[in-house]
Amino acid sequence: MARPSSLTALFWAFTGLALQGFGGVVAIAQRELVDKKRWLTQAQFVEDWAVAQVLPGPNVVNLSLMIGDRYFGVRGGMVALAGMLAFPLVIVLILAALFSGVSESVAVQGALRGMGAVAAGMIAATGLKLLSALKHNALGTPVCWALAAATFVAIALLKLPLIWVLLGLGGLAALWAYRQLGRLAQAAS
Repeated sequence: MARPSSLTALFWAFTGLALQGFGGVVAIAQRELVDKKRWLTQAQFVEDWAVAQVLPGPNVVNLSLMIGDRYFGVRGGMVALAGMLAFPLVIVLILAALFSGVSESVAVQGALRGMGAVAAGMIAATGLKLLSALKHNALGTPVCWALAAATFVAIALLKLPLIWVLLGLGGLAALWAYRQLGRLAQAAS
């Protein structure tokens, strides 16, 4: 597995990620970090992404901090964070100034809705691509599917608050994973 060659490489990699992602970066992050740069394996990406989603704040920002820290410590985390935020901040400020003059335009509103649909499609496609990592998950594929279905029902149909779903189902998943990993450790020894 490769690693970033320098703090500068780390900065530009996350700047590139930030500049490519509009509304959904998971697809781009997976492609760049796993497929192209090979800084993470597919399984590492899935695990890190899961942690990044649970932590407060934007997922990809959390991921950048984790990866930067993994390779270069606190300095790496700060450099990766700077890469994620510096250029996008400048672009957003410029776009905000420009958008204020055309925000009522039907064409602009339609373009924004279209970009949202594309981002949702990219996230769904990445989710499908990452399904192969479930084969090696300690929970087991049937349990992962059951948890995904239960999460969908709890949030989409029952409209339960995300925090309670995370605590409830996430806690059950953590206990089950702990049990399964204990069994694997016993079997290995």
